[in-house]
Order: sequence, then C-alpha cells, then structure tokens
Amino acid sequence: MTDDALRVRLATEADLPALHRLIPRSVRGLSRAYYSDAQIEGAIRHVFGPDTQLIADGTYFVVTAGDEIVACGGWSRRRTLYGGDQMKGEADPLVDPASEPARIRAFFVDPDWSRRGIGSRLMDACVDAARAAGFRTLELAATLPGEPLYRTFGFRELERVEARLPDGNVLPIVRMARAVEVE
Repeated sequence: MTDDALRVRLATEADLPALHRLIPRSVRGLSRAYYSDAQIEGAIRHVFGPDTQLIADGTYFVVTAGDEIVACGGWSRRRTLYGGDQMKGEADPLVDPASEPARIRAFFVDPDWSRRGIGSRLMDACVDAARAAGFRTLELAATLPGEPLYRTFGFRELERVEARLPDGNVLPIVRMARAVEVE
C-alpha cells in the first residue's frame, strides 16, 4: 500500500482493540535503542495505552492504511500530560486555553510505517484542532525516541524527568513545549 492511501480520522471506541495491539508494537519496535527491555515492558504495563477520555473528547486521531490502523496520536484540553487509562485514578479536569497549554498526547506509529511523515500528519491535525479550540501553546512529555521528532516540530525542552513506574523501573522522559503559531 502506498503512503498516498493514508487517511487521518478521529478515533472511535471501535478502534480500541486495534490500539491495544498497535501501542505495544510501536513501543517495542521503536524504543529498543533508548530503553531497556524492563523499562519498555514496564512502560507498556503501567503507562502506555489508549486514553479513552481523549476518544470521548474527540481529540484523538488514527491514521489508516486501508482498513489497518498504522498510527495514532492526539491532543487534549485536559490536565493529564501523558499515560493511558491504566494510569488514571481521579478526574482529569479541563485546562483554560487562555492561560494553559493543550497537551499533545500518545503518538504511536507501527514500526513498519515509521519515517513516512505520519507523525507530521498527526501533528498538523492536532495543532489545527488545538488552535481552533483557542489554545496558544502546546506541551507534551516525549519519550527518548520521540524527542528528535518533536524537536523538528518546534518543541523545546523544558525539563528532563524520571517517571517512576510501580514496578520500580524509571522511565526517562522529556517535557517539551512550543507555541501553537509555529509552523
């Protein structure tokens, strides 16, 4: 299938089984040079997974090649910076677009489809939607393999963080931000 056949659309609840397969595949396939096997498996178990609130809010996208979901990613008007449903324990309040950033969330690409501009398509959809919702800045928590990609989108490092996982592993991530207007 050609890259021309790729389509970006909003995710639905019906996409959840495919997302549960895609996310671990993406993390395992694209993170090996950056994280240990224990960090990868811990992150899949405790951090990375679908956030159904994003789907319910209409702020999460999938990229399809024919009937296959090959990537996903979104943005949020809620406080949570990263993590799937397995990390949630309390309400996720809305943020004020006039004074707080939208969150770029949960970008995952099938390793067989990486380096084809899919991340750019997802980012464009997210930036356009966040801009339309009145946000002026964006923030995200990048994994180490994602950091170079986000830099190409104009994000700058705010801080490096070591996220402690319940299994004792530490997952280094990079908090990053940029203005919505950056093209």
